[in-house]
Amino acid sequence: MALIFGAAAVASMTIRGRTAEPDYAVERTTMVATIEARAREDGIGIRASEIDPKVLDVLRALPRHEFVPENVRASSYEDYPLPIGYGQTISQPFIVALMTDLLDVGPTSVVLEIGTGSGYQAAVLARLVRQVYTVERIPALAASAADRLTRLGFENVSVRQEDGYFGLPEAAPFDAVIVTAAAGHIPPPLLQQLKPGGRMVIPVGPPFGLQHLTVVNRDSEGRVRTRQLFPVRFVPLSGQHQ
Repeated sequence: MALIFGAAAVASMTIRGRTAEPDYAVERTTMVATIEARAREDGIGIRASEIDPKVLDVLRALPRHEFVPENVRASSYEDYPLPIGYGQTISQPFIVALMTDLLDVGPTSVVLEIGTGSGYQAAVLARLVRQVYTVERIPALAASAADRLTRLGFENVSVRQEDGYFGLPEAAPFDAVIVTAAAGHIPPPLLQQLKPGGRMVIPVGPPFGLQHLTVVNRDSEGRVRTRQLFPVRFVPLSGQHQ
């Protein structure tokens, strides 16, 4: 769901005469180094020009290759988006790191994600917060993400197959909301489900055009402030009101 390019090789290892699945540890380390380098570039608008080390630790440990189709698995740790079917993508690692950092969540946070995709962003958040609710409109993606997250042991992620524009009112309010598809405007239901003092990160702009990554803060009195960061390009948020 975003921009940037690189290269990496995939290694395999042989155990007792048979080829085992690679663990991609070197590739994950390289990926995180790339993220750190990009975060130091001028003009990206994050605090202190660095990603929270706790976020980087999660990315360094999480098997991203488990969240991409086998035909693109060799590119799992490249810093660009990859197709996951149904016209959807898994966001580039830098964008995942940045959006997670911008949410500014902690171990007691309850987070709503709109756009589950393959489940990678939900898995990243699950290592940092108390509970993740993630909503996916496409039934096949919702089902496969739920199976994958269960298989990988993520017990604090709840996957729902719904129209993400409307959020998840039965589980609201949320400490943070992250939207991993582009919206032409900030959906009012998502604002309503955000706690006072909460934060939303969402790409806002035209479908299939250039959007801006936007941070939305709701203060203790319910007033909303928005801040645009740099241009991005995400697949569109689809549903009844898009």
